[in-house]
Amino acid sequence: MSDLKLPECMRLLPVETMGVMRRLEWYARKRKQGTLTGRHTSPDKGFSVEFAEHREYAPGDDPKNLDWRVMAKSDRNVIRQYIEETNLRAMLAVDVSGSMRYTGDHAAQSGGVALSKLAYAKHLAAALAYLFVKQGDAAGLVTFDKAVKGFIRAGSRPSQVRRILEELHEVKAGEDTDVGEVLHGVAERIPRRGLVILISDLFDDPDKIIESLHHFDFRQHELVIFHLMAEEELTFPFQRFQRFRDLEGIEEMLRIDPRAVRAAYLEKIRDFVKRIDAACGRLRADYVAVNTKVPLRDTLLRYVGGRK
Repeated sequence: MSDLKLPECMRLLPVETMGVMRRLEWYARKRKQGTLTGRHTSPDKGFSVEFAEHREYAPGDDPKNLDWRVMAKSDRNVIRQYIEETNLRAMLAVDVSGSMRYTGDHAAQSGGVALSKLAYAKHLAAALAYLFVKQGDAAGLVTFDKAVKGFIRAGSRPSQVRRILEELHEVKAGEDTDVGEVLHGVAERIPRRGLVILISDLFDDPDKIIESLHHFDFRQHELVIFHLMAEEELTFPFQRFQRFRDLEGIEEMLRIDPRAVRAAYLEKIRDFVKRIDAACGRLRADYVAVNTKVPLRDTLLRYVGGRK
């Protein structure tokens, strides 16, 4: 047995997680655009199996692809185009704002350590990156708070997983967030139609968030939202006077009676979740509610395993 220790970043991808991901595959639900040959259908026109359309012949085109039947009937020089099979290009967008530092008393654990929302998001992104590259697809990463903090273009080489893990390991929680505005910039930076996976607690103005999701839809990306929240954020179980600290540093610490605000708080949370879920439904995007008390393995099996 070697005494060499694995790099710290590999803790984001423990053996049990890799075992789960080896049994799963990600199936694209829309036609995707990419550059490699793979299992997903692309909207790009090439010379493969499935006929797409005709276009006018242009200098430099291979004459063997001329459609002689159409030319004989219409006296037009046209090329037959086909739909290519291509790889999926996935971009993982991970929120690293201050609110993601929250852990709570019921958080799932990894290696005996309770996972904050940020740690959970990092483990989730690492597992998905491994899945995509394992099946021959491309994965990239963007981390953000009120601005983009890190950006790795999508790639499919085995070394890509290590690059993503290293970036996830190094990035630290920031302060405040501007999810809606930042996602507009992310949408513009992703050059091709593909899959965008947002991993965030979405603590921001829901109108701005929904507007940014429309931007991804406009650019013809398939969109998946992993909405991470802690058990305490969902149920607000506090009983005694508590001091609540704003992890994003916008408001001062508050000392309140939880019982006096619980009903109003829970109503706002339900309305917030309902609005995001409904917006995803209208966009035909997948909305995945994640309680960070649920082990990562169960979250992956429930969603990824059910996509097929």
